[in-house]
Amino acid sequence: MKLQTTIQEIKTLQAYYTPEEYLELEEKADEKNEYKNGEIIAVTCETTNHNKMAGNFYISLNLALDDLDYEVYIGDVKLWIPRYRQFTYPDVMVIEGKSVYYGQNTTIVTNPRLIGEVLSKSTKDYDRGDKFLYYRSIPEFQEYILIDQTQYYVMQYVKTAENQWILKEYATEDAILDLSSINVELSLKQLYKKVNFSENSFA
Repeated sequence: MKLQTTIQEIKTLQAYYTPEEYLELEEKADEKNEYKNGEIIAVTCETTNHNKMAGNFYISLNLALDDLDYEVYIGDVKLWIPRYRQFTYPDVMVIEGKSVYYGQNTTIVTNPRLIGEVLSKSTKDYDRGDKFLYYRSIPEFQEYILIDQTQYYVMQYVKTAENQWILKEYATEDAILDLSSINVELSLKQLYKKVNFSENSFA
């Protein structure tokens, strides 16, 4: 029996999990699950467009920051948010300097400076709302990038002072995304490379 099925069966009998119980189950699971203050939540499967955009963002950042003191992560690296007791899988993260890990686990980081999310139909409201609230509790967090799957459209939130964020929107192929927290510029054309907007169905 697959452990992913086992996790779903256990959830019908157990309402609350400790972080340690979640991590033990997640290590052996067939699919990714997030942790929200005691609850285990299955992660929605990605579309091909989602995968392309997250990959384009990661590759562009990795190249731009190659010789600088930053680390760039994609997809499978978990983030621990202590104030809200959450483990989540951001699409892309940039960390300035060295990663600060959760305990002895080198697959879980705690100190992203920039986070990027590709918006999905099932998660876009959460990404724009509660998830952004949770991310803002991270002291090192300075910039949040939300990338639409269905058109050239990016939302950028930049922290300007304590409890103050400004929003800028980009909506054309030739627009240049100025990532002020890491001093990098990327065109939307780079982010949307090989993305097919005619594939209108997205998760």
